[in-house]
Amino acid sequence: MNMQVPPPTSDREASTHDPREGGNAMRRYLIGGIALVLILGGYYYWSHSTGQAPRKAPPPAPVRVSNAVQRDMRVVEHTIGTVVANSMVSVTARVQGQLTKAYFKEGQMVKEGDLLFEIDPRPYQAVYDNAVATLASAKSTADRNQRLSLENAISAQQNETAQAAYLQAKANAEAARLNLEFTKIRSPVDGKTGPIMLQPGNLVSVNGLTAPLVTITQIQPIKVSFNLPQSDLPRIQTRARQGGLTATVNLHDMGGQDLSAPVDFISNAVSNSAGTIELRSTFPNKDGALVPGQLVDVTVELANIPKAIVIPRVAVNIGPDSQYAYVVTPEHVVEQHNLKVLFDDGTDVAIQSDIEPGEMVITDGALRALPGGKVNVARAQPQQGAPAAGPMQEAARGKQGAKSAQ
Repeated sequence: MNMQVPPPTSDREASTHDPREGGNAMRRYLIGGIALVLILGGYYYWSHSTGQAPRKAPPPAPVRVSNAVQRDMRVVEHTIGTVVANSMVSVTARVQGQLTKAYFKEGQMVKEGDLLFEIDPRPYQAVYDNAVATLASAKSTADRNQRLSLENAISAQQNETAQAAYLQAKANAEAARLNLEFTKIRSPVDGKTGPIMLQPGNLVSVNGLTAPLVTITQIQPIKVSFNLPQSDLPRIQTRARQGGLTATVNLHDMGGQDLSAPVDFISNAVSNSAGTIELRSTFPNKDGALVPGQLVDVTVELANIPKAIVIPRVAVNIGPDSQYAYVVTPEHVVEQHNLKVLFDDGTDVAIQSDIEPGEMVITDGALRALPGGKVNVARAQPQQGAPAAGPMQEAARGKQGAKSAQ
């Protein structure tokens, strides 16, 4: 058996790895480890140093406030009213004929019974004269037959016929007299005339096709009609029973003074479409300031809330469950107080709440305020009738001034 033995290798051939490669790997591991240590150390220092630094509190929110006051508050309603003529009459002719004359000027004030127009009276005068003559003849015949009937000279039937003819002639004469009187057209009411619809010279017809001759509107006195919500009906009825329901018309825009008059009409039904009830007041209107169809501002006092807590309307906030207001304590801390609005006049509201008179309520900046947080009161807005600042308000202002000086 033949066996082959590999030849021995030399020491140079057996050493196949370069010793420098091991040194380079060691240096890379060392550098990577140092970098990792530096990164971890920096992260630890940054996280712990920022966590230990004191965080600055947000500055107090700037707000404006007003003091709650206690006073009597009038419950009033403001609405738009319409001036309505006390009466409006269309003057028409009762007999036909030629219109000869008009005795007034358009827009003139007239009195009841004043002569307005005249229709040619001659045909009606002739008819009346004929009727008078017929009446005289019938009366003479009736009187003669009456005497003869008493003497039994004629039959009772002849006497009755003569008496009936007399009564008929009398009625015809009265009708002719009325027609003659109707040729003079007079004003049925006191009022102001409108434009003349049919000028003199035209033929007046009474078949219903001719327009009215003129329209007269009674403006002294005059009415103002206005509507109030049906929710005010209990107050309206209560005040009306007490005899104190009064409407005031604002005429400032026309350079006049306010006019007041008692409400003398309350409708017997509430409007289904608008949910309101109509009221009316009658004004003398001696100066003619009110004109039918005119729109005016009307104010009606319905009640009075004695010793009510009153705050500005802008201080009321609407929450998911109720209304509330933010109250600022003397230490400038915000507190939330729930409330119920008793009446809102558009500027101030009367409320039912635990807010006390003199306490400060936020009127501007409420969106930046939080209950329990502090605020910076910029300037107080006193209400009408608000009391002077008390010791609590003065102390709060003093603290605020000291903080500002620091």
